[in-house]
Amino acid sequence: MYSDFKGKAIAYVNDAVKEDEAGNYEKAFQLYTYALEYFKTHLKYEKNERAKAAITAKFEEYLERAEFLKAQMNGKVAETTNASTAAGGATGQKPKPKGGKDEDEKERMQESLGGAIVTEKPNVKWSDVAGLESAKEALKEAVILPVKFPQFFTGKRKPWSGLLLYGPPGTGKSYLAKAVATEADSTFFSVSSSDLVSKWMGESEKLVVQLFKMAREKAPSIVFIDEIDSLGSARGDSESEAARRIKTQLLIEIQQTSSSDKRVLVLGATNLPYMLDQALRRRFDKRIYIALPDQPARTHMFKVHIGDTPCNVTDKEFQVLASRTEGFSGSDVATVVKDVLMQPIRLLKEATHYKQVQGEDGETSFVPCPPSDPAAEEKSLQYFSDNDLADRVIAPPITFRDFEKSLLKARPTVGQSDLEVFEHFTAEFGEEG
Repeated sequence: MYSDFKGKAIAYVNDAVKEDEAGNYEKAFQLYTYALEYFKTHLKYEKNERAKAAITAKFEEYLERAEFLKAQMNGKVAETTNASTAAGGATGQKPKPKGGKDEDEKERMQESLGGAIVTEKPNVKWSDVAGLESAKEALKEAVILPVKFPQFFTGKRKPWSGLLLYGPPGTGKSYLAKAVATEADSTFFSVSSSDLVSKWMGESEKLVVQLFKMAREKAPSIVFIDEIDSLGSARGDSESEAARRIKTQLLIEIQQTSSSDKRVLVLGATNLPYMLDQALRRRFDKRIYIALPDQPARTHMFKVHIGDTPCNVTDKEFQVLASRTEGFSGSDVATVVKDVLMQPIRLLKEATHYKQVQGEDGETSFVPCPPSDPAAEEKSLQYFSDNDLADRVIAPPITFRDFEKSLLKARPTVGQSDLEVFEHFTAEFGEEG
């Protein structure tokens, strides 16, 4: 089966070379693309390391040629358009100036990164972020003060240019970034590795360059890179050339940004701080540990996630819930509350009896009740749906008992051994958040 993939790849390459030599670039590009897909499939199954290395080298050679042909075709399209308009073509457009190809590429890059610019504020306030006071203060120092009081940051006093947020999954790193996007009067770029990695040779580095160029043009700005370890992992022998190049470009851009007068903050987030390349780690002035929430923070989280849903849980009971969820991350607490919010719905589904109640507006509604209730009527939830009375059914408020039911099956997702890794990294390179 493997030789079949390889054989098909070679056949496509042979045809591509013929078309390439004949100057049929579009056809050659298409054939090279087919060949690369078959080579890629073959490499998944190839066990012989020497053969794998030889095929990988050829794969990169053909990929580079395909990228070159793609560039040639783009240039050809630009020239054709210019020629037709200069000859008084029907388009009526002005001919493109010299260097139009570069401008086209720049526009294409900007379009592909356009989704990274957060134009609508996420509406997450500092007060919505439970705990993490040190992290919030560091972000205010780096983001808010330089914009509102630029006169403070002159001469040798410069704002932080790079902040790394690290810690277990679900502790609020991305949530903090949303608060920054809401509170900061700056252009906010939110990117992940998928936004910056391209299958075309050399294009990933160009995307990185364009991202930071746009950030400098729109300064003051913030570049938030989520899961930065996927772009900046430690260098090794098994690392691909493409991964090495994109990392090198990322290092260059962050360094240039920190040494320029433009107010651009690079904000990184990772669950795997030890995976980061040490050169990239040094680019971040501050490295802040976003730890698991403490008890007061968990109390606040339970209230925030319940929101304005009808609830009979008292402040004291919320504190009890927080004490019972030691070791839970913010995400774990959110999952518990999500299950709790469904408890009244389950009660409605299981109820066999309902009674009528009079609302403040004088409207009659139905609520579930035990069969022993004097006003109980034997009805199911389906009855109200079948008789166009669905909007008259009221879900009961959430109770402390609902939380107890959900906590019986809830478990934290972060283990003690995971925490030890982060604490060790903090002792070596970071600071508490």
